[in-house]
Amino acid sequence: MTTDMVTTPRIRKSPYFEATVRAGASQFTVYNKVYLPFGYDTPEAEYQAITEAVTIWDVACQRIVEISGPDAHAFTSLLTPRDLATCAPGRCRYVFITDPRGGILNDPVLLRLAEDRFWLSCADSDMAMWARGIAVHSGMDVAIDTPDVSPLQIQGPRAREVIVALFGQAMGELGYYHCRETALDGIPLVISRTGYSAELGFELYLMDGARGVELWDKVMAAGAPLGMKPAAPSRIRRIEAGILDYGVDMDETVNPFELGFERLVALDKDMDFIGRAALQGIKATGIRRRAVGLEIDGAPISYNERPWPLYRDGDMIGHATSVIHSPRLEKNIALAMVSVGSAQPGTAVCLATPDGERNAVIRELPFIDPNRRKSRA
Repeated sequence: MTTDMVTTPRIRKSPYFEATVRAGASQFTVYNKVYLPFGYDTPEAEYQAITEAVTIWDVACQRIVEISGPDAHAFTSLLTPRDLATCAPGRCRYVFITDPRGGILNDPVLLRLAEDRFWLSCADSDMAMWARGIAVHSGMDVAIDTPDVSPLQIQGPRAREVIVALFGQAMGELGYYHCRETALDGIPLVISRTGYSAELGFELYLMDGARGVELWDKVMAAGAPLGMKPAAPSRIRRIEAGILDYGVDMDETVNPFELGFERLVALDKDMDFIGRAALQGIKATGIRRRAVGLEIDGAPISYNERPWPLYRDGDMIGHATSVIHSPRLEKNIALAMVSVGSAQPGTAVCLATPDGERNAVIRELPFIDPNRRKSRA
């Protein structure tokens, strides 16, 4: 059965939309009220390109929330439990945005462009509305904006070669989780050494939406000799890397301790933050569940469209949230949330799939490259 996509003014087309259609995008989803290309080729072919060559992604759906003004640093610190004291201009951080209960409202990449100017590159949620609501009663001198900024990712082991071809050697040497403002033939950009693949990657934040197709074509021309292909964010690669998908693997009912991200929670930082008391309480009493990896027996699994229940000795212990078959590992793998009593690696469990039960084993995360050597290269 063929299903047509019906566009609507309520959903935004990215500045790269026409270029992605021309490049063969055959599927779209909606993310942050923006059309996100979800496939050009098979997931396996795109995975091969991401892990062996280089790819270009339209991720304009990563909407930007800008926080600026004299109190920008204090206000941004209020939103996250991560300590931003050492985040100087030109640096980036992966952060959680927490609510008063310690639940996660978003997990953006934070870019500090200046002493008084921060960007949050957001996952799928109404982060701008949350920040504006907090700002109203904060008593701080800040402005919360959603600027015309549209990210484009270049991911894969040959990503640096593309950047050098476009911007020169100095930009190719940009440090991991660093960012810099620049331009390409007059196209205004911010470039960061970040990405969603756990491979070597860069993100180009376009600051003039009228020039999206032009930027896409310039990047493709530079990447053509290197085998660049358009791709969607790879489910396979992110699950191998233990990269979480907000709204799938976590939401406001999950706290950072359950995900194993204690290092991103600075309960003793000088500046106060939303959720501090709740997270202090959680740390004191301990967690009841934890995010883990899962290795699943049987024939290859394509993907799950909803969480699948997990059982141990007949008792339900949690859910598999993201399930996929890894061509590299030649195994079915998953991200899951289970009770702490069943989170020990090697624990045998049973996964209830729509096609029947499968045996599975708890594994440590990530499945590949635990020290992120590829992305830090």
